Amino acid sequence: MNYFEMLKNSAREGNSIVCMGADPVIEKIPVEKASIEEKIFSFYSEIIRVCKEENCLPGAVKPNYAFFAQYGFDGLKALKRFCELAKEENMILILDAKRGDIGKTSEAYARECFAFWKADATTVNPFMGSDSVRPFIKWAEENGNGCYVLNRTSNEGAKEFQNQRIGEKELFKLVSEKIIEWGKQAKGNLGSVVGATSTKELEEITKIFSKAENQVPLLIPGVGAQGGTAEEVTETLRRVGYDLSIVRINASSSINYAFEKEQSTDFAGAAAREIKGLNKEMRAIF
Repeated sequence: MNYFEMLKNSAREGNSIVCMGADPVIEKIPVEKASIEEKIFSFYSEIIRVCKEENCLPGAVKPNYAFFAQYGFDGLKALKRFCELAKEENMILILDAKRGDIGKTSEAYARECFAFWKADATTVNPFMGSDSVRPFIKWAEENGNGCYVLNRTSNEGAKEFQNQRIGEKELFKLVSEKIIEWGKQAKGNLGSVVGATSTKELEEITKIFSKAENQVPLLIPGVGAQGGTAEEVTETLRRVGYDLSIVRINASSSINYAFEKEQSTDFAGAAAREIKGLNKEMRAIF
């Protein structure tokens, strides 16, 4: 089964297009363990255990490489165990690594993401052009892995470059067209990262993708702490007629640390309740 098929099947079986980001901040994690590795892994494994019990496992998980790597080998060991747990639970694993470099270096990065971390998909920066993205697309073509290209991101500074006009089009529209071009042989496994904080651009991008020969999966961060709402995003996608089963809407801090908003010590239960709330808000019934 390739990545595109995994997305569709997972959405229908679990009736969820929520993607739970994993952004560990050690000072926030209310778990008493001897090591950083154990503290991080125990936190996320308990959240996943409770979500499984509550029948609300998210439609994907997205560990952010940098949040784990900041804690050195302890953090990376925790990431490895998190990735293994996601695979054991048959959860879609998106490694948020934002890789992209000259060809040979990108080949090494692609092997790291897919062969070592065993991610189903990863995020890629297109700034250096087709030769830097090609090694990831090759994995998509040959092994069925997914690849999400940064397209119009959710951060405030995105507009400084991504909304600049080159000729008659904004840069994010040119990237959208490149994603279609690059994805012709990728069997629908080449996707796009579009932020929830820019629904105008999201609508414009999805209209471009609607004309593509292969459907383009979307990874949409920015819901929750960054200010975007799941309801606005799904309303935008429905208006365009986009297939929600190939979309994953990501929330990280608002799920990870939902217990803070609840003023509760039940961090896993709070995370599960937040995911249930997002599912209800999205109304993604398949």
